[in-house]
Amino acid sequence: MADLNSTTAIIKDGQVTNLNSSDTSTRNTTTGYDKDSFMQILVAQMKYQDPMEPTSNTEYIAQYATFTQVEQLSNMANAMSLSRASELVGKEVLVTQRNPDTGKITDVTGTVDFVTYSGNKAYLNIGGTNYSIDDVSQVFDPDYTDAQKIAEDFMKAIDKLPANLDFVSDEEHGLTIDTMYQFYTEEMSDKAKNMMNPNYVTSLKQYVNRIDEIRGDSYRTFATS
Repeated sequence: MADLNSTTAIIKDGQVTNLNSSDTSTRNTTTGYDKDSFMQILVAQMKYQDPMEPTSNTEYIAQYATFTQVEQLSNMANAMSLSRASELVGKEVLVTQRNPDTGKITDVTGTVDFVTYSGNKAYLNIGGTNYSIDDVSQVFDPDYTDAQKIAEDFMKAIDKLPANLDFVSDEEHGLTIDTMYQFYTEEMSDKAKNMMNPNYVTSLKQYVNRIDEIRGDSYRTFATS
């Protein structure tokens, strides 16, 4: 009998005596029967039962009750998946996909623009591309992504300063370095500071000290948190 789920059931005297998969990889990854598989097995059991010792109505009722529970659990899982997907709109997520042919892992990070539903499955649209919610491996807190962006922008600003301290001048770089020092010590969150490469913090301190030397001022305090 053809099976929509590639599941083969062997029925003997109205009982399921063996259940395997036509594909070894499927058998290794299957964790249970879905409702379609369960119903097909039940129908096969009724069709091929021993006419001399037919299965009792009580047994059928018990099996149908089990089928109903399977269906309810499946529907509940689908509902939870759809609800979870809706909550991800506007959040930044990491999607991890594995190419079944090459085994290559691809990570995509982006903000979920909207969610679409197809065949009881939820798909997250990120930058115009749909991704299965099953492939979401991380969900980022907005505070985390904001702090990460601030730290990255701050380090890029440091990269724009002269690599050699001898080329630092108060006229050309003083105001910029003062502003960066004030932002780092007074406005930058501890979370953003912790995301900075320590080498950049050291560089910032050196730039600040260089300006202080040029001006003949005492070195400003510099808490690295």
